[in-house]
Parts: sequence; C-alpha cells; structure tokens
Amino acid sequence: MWQQGTRGDRLSRRLRRSSLLTAIVVAVILGVAVTAAAWWLLRQVLGVAAEPPSKADLTRFAFSVTVGIGGVVGLVVAYRRQRDSERGRFAELFGAAARQLGDVDAAVRMAGVYAMAGVADDFAAPGRRQQCIDVLCGYLRLPYEPEVGASHLAARTETSATDGTTTELKYQLRANDREVRRAVVEVIAAHLRPSAEISWSDRDFDFADAVLEDCDFRYTVFAGERTYFARTVFTGSRATTFESARFVGHYVNFRNAEFRGALTLFRDTEFAPREPRRSEQRGSGVVFSGVRFGSPVSFQRAVFRGSRTSFPNAGFLGPHTTFTEVRFLAEQTDFTSVTFGGDETLFDKTEFAGERITFAGTQFFADRTTFEGARLGVKSRWRRPGTTEIDFTRVEYHGTVSFADAVLEGRAVNFTRGDFFGEISFRGTKFAAREVDFDKPKSWVGVIADWDDDPSRKPDNIAPALWPPIPPGATPV
Repeated sequence: MWQQGTRGDRLSRRLRRSSLLTAIVVAVILGVAVTAAAWWLLRQVLGVAAEPPSKADLTRFAFSVTVGIGGVVGLVVAYRRQRDSERGRFAELFGAAARQLGDVDAAVRMAGVYAMAGVADDFAAPGRRQQCIDVLCGYLRLPYEPEVGASHLAARTETSATDGTTTELKYQLRANDREVRRAVVEVIAAHLRPSAEISWSDRDFDFADAVLEDCDFRYTVFAGERTYFARTVFTGSRATTFESARFVGHYVNFRNAEFRGALTLFRDTEFAPREPRRSEQRGSGVVFSGVRFGSPVSFQRAVFRGSRTSFPNAGFLGPHTTFTEVRFLAEQTDFTSVTFGGDETLFDKTEFAGERITFAGTQFFADRTTFEGARLGVKSRWRRPGTTEIDFTRVEYHGTVSFADAVLEGRAVNFTRGDFFGEISFRGTKFAAREVDFDKPKSWVGVIADWDDDPSRKPDNIAPALWPPIPPGATPV
C-alpha cells in the first residue's frame, strides 16, 4: 500500500515473521541469562557464601531449570498458536466482509460496509486496521456516476450505429450505490470524531480520485501520516463540509480536487501538519494546488500552520469566496497564479504571519475583492525571523479591490509589474515594511492612495520616488 508505517509497525511485522524455533531459542537464552544474573547478584553483591553443591542439589537445580525452560517454551507455543488463530479469524472475517462489499445487491453491500468497519474495530493491530480502512476508501474510488447513483438498474445497454454497423455495449452497474457510498463516508467520519468509541484518526486515508456526494466531515480529526483527497470530486445538492475539522498529520493533499456541490465549508478548520521525520521521503504540509471551487466556499476563521500552505494555480470560481479572519501561520503561504472570480473575494481581517507570502501572478477578477483590516507580514523578533517577502508581482487587479486599513509589515513588499485596472483602494493602508515597490506597473488606472493629493506625504519606504508610477512606454502626465 502507499502508506509508510511507523518504525514500531515495521518492527512488529519483523517480529511476527520470526520462526517458532527462533522465538524458543530467544526465550531459553533469556531464561538462562536471568538465572545467571541472579546467581551473580547473590554472590557478588549480597555476599551470599557459596558451598559445594551435593548431587541432590544439582539434581533439583537441573530439574527446576528444565521445568522453567519447558514452561517458557509452552508459553511461546501457546502465544504463537493464539496469534495464528487470530490471523485466521481476521482473514475469515475480512474475506466475508469483502465479499459482501462486492455483492450486486445494495443491501448486502451496505451490510458489508458495517462488517468491514467491525473488523477494523475488533483488530487493533495498525496493519490490519489500515487494511480494512483501505478497502473502504477503495470502494469510494471505484468508478461512479452521480447521475445514476440512485438507479435500481443493475445493467445498462447502449446501442450505436456507425457506417451501417450496429454496436451494442452493455455496462454492469452497482444498483442504488449512492446509499452504500454514503454509508462508507458516514462510517469513516464517525470513527474520526472525538466522540468515537474506537478512533481511526491515527490511520492514513486515501480518497484520491474518489467521487464524494454531500460528504460531511465536520469535527473530524485526521492525524495519520497522510490524508489524500487528490483529484477527488466533491458534488451533491447539499453542502460539502469540513467545518471544525483538524488535519494534524504529516501531509494533507487536495491537489486538483474539484468542488462542484451547492456549498463548500472549511470554517474553523485547523490545518496543523506535523513536521516529517528526516527519513520521510514524501511531501509534507498542506497542498491545495490546482484545486477548483465551482461553488461558494468559506474558510472563515480557519488556521494554517506547518512548513508550507500551497494554493498555486487554484481556481475560486464560485460566486462567493471567503477567507475572513483566517490565520496563515505556515512558514510559506503560496497563492501563486490563483484565479479569484465570481461576485466577491474576502480576505478581511486575515492574518498572514509566515516568512514568505506570495500572490505572484494571481488574478483578482471578482467584482469585489477586499483585504480590509488584513495584516500581511510580521516584523522580526527575538527567535523569530519575521516576514522576508510579500510578493504581489504580476498580479492583475480588476473590478473593485480594497486594501483599506490593511497593515503590510516585514522586510519587503513587491507590487511591481502589476496590472491595476479598476477601483483599487489603499486608503488607510499602513505600509510598515522596510521596502514597498510599485514600480513598472502594466497599467495604473483607478488606484487611490492617501497621498494622491499631496505626493510629498508619500512615505519614503515606498517606490518609485516619482508618484504615481508610470507604466513602461507611457508618457508622464
């Protein structure tokens, strides 16, 4: 499987593969070592005098050692038998649940979902529980058409005629599969919430390429090594919600996912991935690169921590996109080449506190985009490097864009080569960074700053010195 187990899991698997003979030999050696250590302790530490043993003493000692070793061997054999019995029981229950999941009858498949969850609950060994979870996630990755999810048909026939030749294609369908898939999501989500009697939160979840309808992951906790939603399609007539969920594993991946449902909610969600171990070869952080939101989406009051938060090439194309009061605390926050469309995009009162923040090449095409009261960047403090760069190079500002009362701090803020065309307001903006550069804009139309009436009031840390900035090739007014 794609997940990488912990060091303890790998050690446990190696021990399980050891032979019975090896286990017995190890047990005998340990028994002899313990006996020798006790004998040495009595003589050297406690000062017990040794007397020449009689034949009867030697016989009793040898008998005691033989009985002790025999007991140890018996315990080892009994343990191995019990373990083998558990293996057989797991294989039997797992196989029965898997067969139910593959049945043509929706009711049998539904029973298989709960049977597989029961097997995962009964066998706490990480490898076995993960195996059951992988099967449930794998069911969601099977080909699925939401349009026919509630159909009771088990087969479909399509006929096409080309050049006088008639071709008949027959498709097998999983009848009434929508309810089965909904049960899978509900079972998984229930085991990820803090109220779960048996938690699966420390396991990995791979929903890559799955189609999820009306999924509800509110209050769930994903704490495994990896959580994959790459290329997942979220659809349905109700909200797709991750409200108050916590992603605290090493890697969270929503790469190229599509949100097509009525509404998408990440309100109060916490993304706080742990730092990977040095031996970790795969990615870490929070990845939303290439994601597409066709529905209204809200990240209000969400928190992003860790080494990196990535949204490059994402598309927020629904009518409303909300990042108000979000805290971007990761070392790097990346919104490179993102497209914001629709009616409005809100970053009001949002905090960006990482070492590097970039919106390079982003397109603000919504009718209204606001960063009002936002705080971008932080000053360097003791044991904290502060923000080295806030990158708005090559950004396109169309429609109404407001940075009113925003605060820009850190070492450098770069607005160079921006396309300012619309109603762009910097009224009340506090440019507290050491350097702020608006040089070489592609266009400069509709920009409002506090010092427009009196350029001498322009702060010295803002470039160019000659205000307003002049697009290359344009004639100064």
